Amino acid sequence: MPHRIDGAEQVSGDDAARPAGHIPVLLGPVVAALAPRDGAVYVDGTFGGGGYSEALLAAARCRVFAIDRDPQAVRRGRAIAERHGGRLTIIEGPFGDMAQFLAPVNTDPIAGIALDLGVSSIQLDTPERGFSFRLDGPLDMRMSGLGRSAADLVATLAESELAELLRSLGEEHFARRIARAISAERQRRSIQRTTQLAAIVRAAVPRSEPGQDTATRTFQALRIAVNDELGELDRGLLAAEQLLAPGGRLAVVSFHSIEDRRVKEFLRRRSAAAPRASRHRPERPGVRAPSFKLLSHRVVKPSGAEIAQNPRARSARLRAAERTAAPPWPANSERIYRGGQREAQT
Repeated sequence: MPHRIDGAEQVSGDDAARPAGHIPVLLGPVVAALAPRDGAVYVDGTFGGGGYSEALLAAARCRVFAIDRDPQAVRRGRAIAERHGGRLTIIEGPFGDMAQFLAPVNTDPIAGIALDLGVSSIQLDTPERGFSFRLDGPLDMRMSGLGRSAADLVATLAESELAELLRSLGEEHFARRIARAISAERQRRSIQRTTQLAAIVRAAVPRSEPGQDTATRTFQALRIAVNDELGELDRGLLAAEQLLAPGGRLAVVSFHSIEDRRVKEFLRRRSAAAPRASRHRPERPGVRAPSFKLLSHRVVKPSGAEIAQNPRARSARLRAAERTAAPPWPANSERIYRGGQREAQT
């Protein structure tokens, strides 16, 4: 799978000049967490360039179902699948729907699921996809090519709605200032290009964090909104809990704090030990047995050597857990993080 990065792109000038490559982030730790074995079935929920899928297939005589909603990734995947003698199956669609996708094509237990969140380097380095603030292209950002584009959001959201989107999905400190600048500019002309929006943001923000372009958080927020990435993550985590066999492993790589908080909170709640019942304190109705066991209480980060080889990996975070024999929790049984606040899950 190609590397995924925080926001849109945090790269040095030298890295920006390199050709796009398929460098899977935290590949070794992800494969180690999933512990592939012969005869087992795995799901690569975010296929991208196929790095995780091919690593799993190389590590064991297993089968992999790979999912991606990007039609271009699916076309690449089908070419890759031809090399693996039927062990790799490519499915087009969002990974949050993996349970529905797998039901008609697989009856075997699922031994592991990998999710590599965010935008891929291939998407980012293709100007016409509209993900990059470095490269001029249409302000699109749609991974599937369907639905509203980033240009549509920029054109139609009220200034207050735009500011809230930038604050909640981009954690942008200057959200109101940027929203005001966008609103003023669209009064004069439509905002249709990536570099056009980036210039508006840079002019509106008085300073930036060291090593980060001031447009990063704005592009991150729009991309997450366009692709409903947080909703997709929620659905994917619930689907993984439903699909994984007892002892099956889940490995999730995230690239910014909003995603990582959601994964951390989901796994924390699902792995929390239920209070032990006694004659003095009988088991309470509705208290659920843990459906996951954390493989480590510490998040896994890339090594210095990996960051030196691939600077875009530096914000990556891996969390992994093993499925217990307990039944899945009901989808509405907990409260999860949304934009830094807990709210009831629907």
